[in-house]
Amino acid sequence: MPAPSPDMKSPDVLRADGPAGDDLDIALDHFLAHRKRLFRIAYRIVGDVSGAEDVIQEVWLRWQLTHRAEIKKPGAFLTTATTRLAINVIQSGRHRHETSADPQLAELGDDSAHDPLLHAERAAALEAALALLMARLTPDRLAAYVLRKGFGYPYSDLAKLLRISAPNARVVVHRAQARLDSDRERPVPVESHRRLVAAFRTAASTGDLDCLVRALVEEDGAPRSARRIRD
Repeated sequence: MPAPSPDMKSPDVLRADGPAGDDLDIALDHFLAHRKRLFRIAYRIVGDVSGAEDVIQEVWLRWQLTHRAEIKKPGAFLTTATTRLAINVIQSGRHRHETSADPQLAELGDDSAHDPLLHAERAAALEAALALLMARLTPDRLAAYVLRKGFGYPYSDLAKLLRISAPNARVVVHRAQARLDSDRERPVPVESHRRLVAAFRTAASTGDLDCLVRALVEEDGAPRSARRIRD
């Protein structure tokens, strides 16, 4: 659904003690320059105005406490922070009772937008969302979650891909979703992330999942196997 476009307004400026040598006024200028775009990204993921505003306020608080002198691209940093916080919100127990608990992966992968700004926003949000999934999920859970939640991949096909039973494939998807609530993350290889983003976009635009499935299996082409279903 299209996001509303509220008038840009200043966040509640809490004069927290920031890193030495950094100017909070400059930080505020950077934040306000990107605020409308960040709101649209948060709204597209969270699905409601109040939830998106809460995400934006949290991003501002984190931006104040960040060592900003080390950030070369404030816009990219703020976009990633917004996407991660928005995904955390929809995975929370509180929000799970109010709206869908799944990141709108298929929508983020839609490249049909004619508006260059909207296209860029979706691309940035997709890249950040997939990076978060790769950082928090094991390979089996990543494959199961992306294929099932992003494309409605049948559990029977997931079972064949993972070499497990269909009931266990459901367990893998469920535990992948639960695992996203954790803040434990592993490093994400840049090249693997690039390949997955490209494959996801191809699948979303063409409906052909072969390339995406290949990106979600071992580099030697053998399907990943969930030999044991465990936490």
